Amino acid sequence: MRRPVALRLSAALATTALVATTGVLVAMPSASAAATGSATGYASQNGGTTGGAGGQTVRATTGTAIHAALCGRASASTPIVIEVEGTINHANTDKVSGASCNTAAGVIELKQISNVTIVGVGSGAVFDQLGIHIRQSSNIIIQNVTVRNVKKSGSPTSNGGDAIGMETDVRNVWVDHASLEASGGESAGFDGLFDMKDNTQYVTLSYSTLRNSGRGGLIGSSETELSNSFITFHHNLYENIDSRAPLLRGGTAHIYNNYYVKLNESGINSRAGAHARVDNNYFKDSKDVLGTFYTSAAGYWQVAGNIFDNVTWSSPGTDTNPAGPDVKSTTTVGIPYSFSLDPASCVPDVVTRTAGAGKGLQVSNGTCTPQTPSPSPTTPSSTPTATPTTPTSTPTRPGGTNLSIGAGADGSDKAAGTSYGNVKDGNLSTFWSPAGSTGSVSVKWSSAIAVASINIREAAGSAGSIGSWRVLNGDTGAVLTSGSGAGAIAVPRTSLSKITFEITSSTGTPKVAEFETYAG
Repeated sequence: MRRPVALRLSAALATTALVATTGVLVAMPSASAAATGSATGYASQNGGTTGGAGGQTVRATTGTAIHAALCGRASASTPIVIEVEGTINHANTDKVSGASCNTAAGVIELKQISNVTIVGVGSGAVFDQLGIHIRQSSNIIIQNVTVRNVKKSGSPTSNGGDAIGMETDVRNVWVDHASLEASGGESAGFDGLFDMKDNTQYVTLSYSTLRNSGRGGLIGSSETELSNSFITFHHNLYENIDSRAPLLRGGTAHIYNNYYVKLNESGINSRAGAHARVDNNYFKDSKDVLGTFYTSAAGYWQVAGNIFDNVTWSSPGTDTNPAGPDVKSTTTVGIPYSFSLDPASCVPDVVTRTAGAGKGLQVSNGTCTPQTPSPSPTTPSSTPTATPTTPTSTPTRPGGTNLSIGAGADGSDKAAGTSYGNVKDGNLSTFWSPAGSTGSVSVKWSSAIAVASINIREAAGSAGSIGSWRVLNGDTGAVLTSGSGAGAIAVPRTSLSKITFEITSSTGTPKVAEFETYAG
């Protein structure tokens, strides 16, 4: 329950008094831009990621001051830009209470909030042995900061050992020009540099450095925790990382124009039905840079334009399925946004010059030339101008017998007056709709059959309503593919007794007239 305005004002005044004794919290003129540049990759989807654009700008020099800025807002969704300068550590990061925040000592807590930008300014922002935790939050930008030596064991501990960690219903996060560092692996008390768990989606990590850690980062905490998806990694430097660059369990990731140096044990680890699009990266002096490792639960990848410079590969085994040395695609992955690819040959140079905090927030212009981007707008932007990739969906209907006819069907909550069975009755005049703008519908059989493609046909008058989607193996929960827009969709040929079409975004009310399935 929200407190009355008078009580919120009283709390805000108390917060200001607290900060006066614990750090700097200086109100600045209203921001005309939340951060330099605009969100790219999957963070540009699902309505876009603009952080605190249009809100008040404040300056903070302690962790307590950051928390106080969050707690002093009118509501948990009031936009705010927090400019951070100096070293943030355990000694200057206390819990602050208020109606618009839910903070904790010893960690920068972005919990149950939205519309926030944290950006390093001046001489720089260093989060020393203290992690940034994003939970049940959306529309967050973190830019131009260093996070170093966060521990999960030993002393002091913070954020479970993750430099930046996201978990529990997180949407639309853009981390850009960050320097994430550790000084060892799990045995030394460190965990991941960039972790996503428990239904985290639409995230981009760009122009950042990840160094000297046992674990670069994971997407999904177990082989059955497959709710995380739509993650982009581009123009990042991974250097002296043992594994997880990243580890992807289920979901879809787009990984392009990254520079990998000294991946000591494994790199991009696509597992449990995950789909990784891996474009124009440069791998150097590393081992097993792509594949499925430490599990028999296979993942998939689409590769193009990568350079493998002094890369070694393990022999295949029960729990080891390296993509090399003859690296080939095992699936296709449609990308719903536009992007520009630098040639892999210049990636070491352009990433070294642009990635990390304190690099002037420069980005590549698509031809390996660093440039300073324009200030970001205050409203969600269109995707970057570039040649769009070929999506998974095509207008060509698969051939052969529609296996859905006569099969069963079920799904998530349906809108009144619709039926799951309408998607497999061969009748375009009937349809299924979810109860809201997202939901899932499944076709199922009494015994396993092989499916290699599906065709989603929208009802008359609703064409174009379906936005992003995932296709899942209904038996295991593994993501077979993802993309956007209705039509014909190729999936890895899979033997299953249930296949699920999950709509993750839409405009208007989506109406699925037919969910056709085909063996070829």
